[in-house]
Amino acid sequence: MAAKLWIDVEDLFEYARVNARPSGIQRLAFEIYKALRVRPGASEYLRFVRHDPPRDTFRVIPWAEVDALFTELAETGPEPSQIVLPGAILPHPPARQFVRKLVHRLSPALRTLVIDAMLTQATALHAWGRLFGALARGLVSGLSGLFGKRNRAAQKQALPATAPECRDAFDRASSAGDILLVLGSPWSHPDYARLVRAQRVRGLKFALLVYDLIPLRHPEWCERGLVRIFRAWFESIFPLCDHVFAISQATAADIARYAADRGAQPTCPVTPIPIGTSFGAAAGSVPAIRTQRLPQPGSYALIVSTIEARKNHLLLFRVWRRLMEERPADSIPTLVFAGRIGWLVDDLMRQIANTNNLNGKLVIVENPTDAELLSLYEGCQFTMFPSFFEGWGLPVTESLALGKACLTSDRTSLPEAGGDLARRLDPDNLQDAYRAIREVIDDPAGLARWEAQIKRDFKPIPWSATADALLSTLKHPMAAAAEEENDITPLVRSGAGAR
Repeated sequence: MAAKLWIDVEDLFEYARVNARPSGIQRLAFEIYKALRVRPGASEYLRFVRHDPPRDTFRVIPWAEVDALFTELAETGPEPSQIVLPGAILPHPPARQFVRKLVHRLSPALRTLVIDAMLTQATALHAWGRLFGALARGLVSGLSGLFGKRNRAAQKQALPATAPECRDAFDRASSAGDILLVLGSPWSHPDYARLVRAQRVRGLKFALLVYDLIPLRHPEWCERGLVRIFRAWFESIFPLCDHVFAISQATAADIARYAADRGAQPTCPVTPIPIGTSFGAAAGSVPAIRTQRLPQPGSYALIVSTIEARKNHLLLFRVWRRLMEERPADSIPTLVFAGRIGWLVDDLMRQIANTNNLNGKLVIVENPTDAELLSLYEGCQFTMFPSFFEGWGLPVTESLALGKACLTSDRTSLPEAGGDLARRLDPDNLQDAYRAIREVIDDPAGLARWEAQIKRDFKPIPWSATADALLSTLKHPMAAAAEEENDITPLVRSGAGAR
């Protein structure tokens, strides 16, 4: 029998505990999940799992839970405590919701520490609860059998007909040769390698998608706690991999360089895979919606990104500051930052506040919904992405997919993402960035020709190509079925990206 794919989605649920909106990692992983689910044979071979800490293993969950959680994050952006999943725990009582709202007002560094403490406490309490529950069941086996039947019936009703019906389904249904696949960000788990090692002892293979090695290659752009956690995770998990995928040629090369610097040999080849072009609203799943906090269409230039030091929003702030010193304000487009406020930008946020948001020429649209994002893209004059370091560059390809010109950094994976259709600038050079941005502002006819070229020449990559590249490398039967159904084999095998 062909190998089953067991996809670990625990990181999405952990992320939703402390964030109201999905980041690029959650978006990218979710698109691959969806693409895999529609492959022929998925109902037979594909399963989603979460962690089961008390039993130190995994448990199967229905796709409905994954889909419901991501939909809430992407479309409405509620507080995590307000999210209700099919068959999941009901919302927290008002007192606990109040505590969670207070936690969300802390700085990212303090918030992470508080959440880690809360999760550790919750795990311990859950383990004690299971222990006392087991003792109680041993004393009153007849009553426990009655409740057991009721629980199983309720669970069966909540799950799809093809899904496993009890918590130990993973242990019963998985077998040697199956593949545990991680497409998200599991590095917050305190000992993820132990979980994986236990499954490899049982004969399962382990496949990992790597987004970037920023905490290891450039720790100055990350919180110290993340650097420590990520290093421990990567150095313990990398030797256990049977397959390693990377979201760009640049990331694959970075993994090889890091291994060489550490005097280590990769345990398996690192395979770059093509990355789908867009997601959410830009992919046509929701309509654009204009809200009061959005600027008027045609009046602004846009950067879509978490506001953090690595993304280099400070460069754009300085460019706009200079533009305002040299020309009338009404001749300059408004600068729009669209994204949540992240770490290492306290000084930048103070500068923005102290200049009264550049006298109104800088607008921050914090945590935009997917519908708002689409509206922002559609209404902008052009987009910018001057990041110092990226694993891929989804805002670049999304901008191009929507026919919008993009000025992007000339570093790491961004030339791959933008290809010949994005213009590049030096993210370390204020003069170069000022020149590139001023040229676009001063030449509306040239901008129109650039947009026309993008709309004519840009070739979007479907997420099915991403999924099929994974399956092809894993030599899974679903890949063969996909290749017969869709004539995209050359694209998948070449690892082609946006052109």
